[in-house]
Amino acid sequence: MSLAVPGATPRWSLFAWCVLPILSACNPTFNWRELRPEGSPLQALMPCKPEPATRPVPLDGRAPVELHMHSCDAGGLTFAVAWAELGDEARVSGALTGWRRASLAAVRLDPSRGDDPTTRWNAAVPGATQAQGLMAQGSDHQGRAVQVRAVHFARGAQVFQAAVYGQGMSDEVIATFFEGLKLP
Repeated sequence: MSLAVPGATPRWSLFAWCVLPILSACNPTFNWRELRPEGSPLQALMPCKPEPATRPVPLDGRAPVELHMHSCDAGGLTFAVAWAELGDEARVSGALTGWRRASLAAVRLDPSRGDDPTTRWNAAVPGATQAQGLMAQGSDHQGRAVQVRAVHFARGAQVFQAAVYGQGMSDEVIATFFEGLKLP
């Protein structure tokens, strides 16, 4: 293959050989950007442009609350950030427990494993009053192996989840995503 341009000098061809690989690197798999979901104090880093969605969900087994979610796919992984306003801090503990169980059920694992210490990892979110990490391996709706890494957290009567689902997770990508969470 030749990058020779008709009528161009050899210097131009050398320039093309040096610059084209750099320009092709300008389209990264993970294009990190800040997300500030409307109605929430949450700040997050997302590796792609998230799509918003809202739906009623009974997080704690009581009356449904509006769950606001932003999610996107990049590098073979699905990234999601969600939050809900419970209206009563007394509901927070039950909502976080219910959400952990739902996260396990989403990867076809027994939801009772939500209390299993083997599914926990140390997670911290600046500004959160509670935070608990979850990591597990299950399967997707087609029976393929899938991992989930999530953190469920709260401040006041608001509950949050940040999660990554996929087959292979890079420590660097996971760290960037979870370290980008803040409740200022």
